[in-house]
Amino acid sequence: MADNLFKLEKPDENKETFIEILKSENVRIEKIISCGHVSPPDFWYDQDEGEWVAVLTGHATIEYDNGDEFALNPGDFLNIPPHQRHRVSTASNPTVWLAVFYQQP
Repeated sequence: MADNLFKLEKPDENKETFIEILKSENVRIEKIISCGHVSPPDFWYDQDEGEWVAVLTGHATIEYDNGDEFALNPGDFLNIPPHQRHRVSTASNPTVWLAVFYQQP
């Protein structure tokens, strides 16, 4: 079934929208729509799997717990290794991500 990454489903402005594109044993691909979402100040994502993210539209910032900060604009991507603690903030306009989650061998 063909679809389009830039098709914008009506986002719920109170939460992020996660759309699964593909899932296999070691890889999961999602389109994520964020509307001004910000990780709580005392919260860090700490995932068992790696995550490669690309911003398709909008703007976002990813901050690592070591102080590194990455401003992402359309076309920018970042690989987040497993257990790299991070938090996210997005612009108030919808930010559309392509996220590839993967298991390390």
